[in-house]
Amino acid sequence: MSSFIYHIAKSDAWERESRGGEYRHPSLETEGFIHCSLAEQVPETLEKFFPSRDGLVLLEIEVERLVSELRYENGFPHIYGPLNVEAVVAVRQPPQIKKNPE
Repeated sequence: MSSFIYHIAKSDAWERESRGGEYRHPSLETEGFIHCSLAEQVPETLEKFFPSRDGLVLLEIEVERLVSELRYENGFPHIYGPLNVEAVVAVRQPPQIKKNPE
């Protein structure tokens, strides 16, 4: 599998949550894991779940640095536990999605 996975987060939540050394997305409480994507899945994930790109960041996560368990389910990576901040190797703006003219 890939050496890197990606998580789309609200920038204010990332800033607030990451100060303590780990990030806990609300889905960790409600579903038991943090949703992530492979690089090629990021555009589709953005399109489907984040129609407005305002206030978002894209976290690039190095799989080998993860402390929590990583599982691939239905082709998507899920982190079963908090995301340790030292696994995040880059924080970027999400890519712009080019819409095809109809």
